[in-house]
Amino acid sequence: MELTTIKDGFDHVTKKQKLSSSKAQEVFDLIDKEMKQTLQKLQSSNGCESQVDCKSSLAELKVKLKDIAPLSQLESMQKELNLALSKYPKILEKSFIPDISKAYRNIDFDTHTINEIIGSHFYRQGLFEVGDCFISETEESESVVAMKSQFLELFRIVEAMKHRNLEPALNWVVINSDKLKPNGSDILLKLHSLQFVEIVQKGNRDRALQYSKTCLAPFASNYMAEIQRLMGSLLWTGRLEYSPYSHLLSPAIWDKVTGELTRQFCNILGQSYKSPLSVTMGAGIQGLPPLLKFMNVMAGKRQEWQSMKQLPVPVELNHEFQFHSIFVCPVSKEQSTEENPPMLMSCGHVLCKQSITKMSKNGTKAFKCPYCPSDVDSAQCRPLIF
Repeated sequence: MELTTIKDGFDHVTKKQKLSSSKAQEVFDLIDKEMKQTLQKLQSSNGCESQVDCKSSLAELKVKLKDIAPLSQLESMQKELNLALSKYPKILEKSFIPDISKAYRNIDFDTHTINEIIGSHFYRQGLFEVGDCFISETEESESVVAMKSQFLELFRIVEAMKHRNLEPALNWVVINSDKLKPNGSDILLKLHSLQFVEIVQKGNRDRALQYSKTCLAPFASNYMAEIQRLMGSLLWTGRLEYSPYSHLLSPAIWDKVTGELTRQFCNILGQSYKSPLSVTMGAGIQGLPPLLKFMNVMAGKRQEWQSMKQLPVPVELNHEFQFHSIFVCPVSKEQSTEENPPMLMSCGHVLCKQSITKMSKNGTKAFKCPYCPSDVDSAQCRPLIF
């Protein structure tokens, strides 16, 4: 959501408020100064030897206060502030629609699944007490609570890495090495590299050499260039920050390795790297405005909206919310759905199920592929999952 307009409006109101407050303080200070000077003058004249002198001093004060003109000075600034305040709610109304229920559809949700997603989100964020309270209140089964122990281990590993302690991370990678190998992960090398750099920076060259022989040497056949760069840093033991290898000390490297380990951890658990709840909320925030605009146009066709199986308007989401391809059948020109999935034909090309059914006369005859000259038997087509 674009918040620049809202921020500019807020900054404008804040600026006017500060100017108004500053001007008011300036006027009050002038009034206070004049009143103190008059009071001091009256006190120094021994209680006013003559009534005429007192009246003269007070009359003089009245003239000075009139010259200051506090009401006229403050009125102008206050009007500008009130004008800015009156415009700001209108800016908010344009950017935030108060009633989003127009775009809501009556869908039966699986309460258990929703509770799992919410509980998992709390555990992912390290909010274990909040997660426990939520699970307790919803009376979910032990399968949800099992997520806690999994993410608790991840949280402890990440927290240790924040304090430059790699032992829990290394232990986890070693234990799960068989599961990491099919993914082609080099997380173990990256962790050992971080540990090696820490030893070099602390000035212990002999220990760094021994560590490289024990932990880095096994990777030499596939990662020689990376290991050579690490070995070059030995020339600057204890003073890496002044060397051509100073980038090895960058906190960004630690953050990157921590992120990759988290991704591998979630992958082994069969969980997504990002919280499903966060992704859903983010995508919903982006997709809501066009749906609300559509519903304002379709105000009198609420029931039609409830029965639609596909979104009635195009909703563009950022790349971060695009997890798989969208197949559009070249024959029907429609997107594939669960009821009309893409089907892989014997020639290797793909059509939607309904198009194959129609072209094959409900499977009674072969048909020519629209991509190539091959004849296709519908019985040999199979659903394509992508």
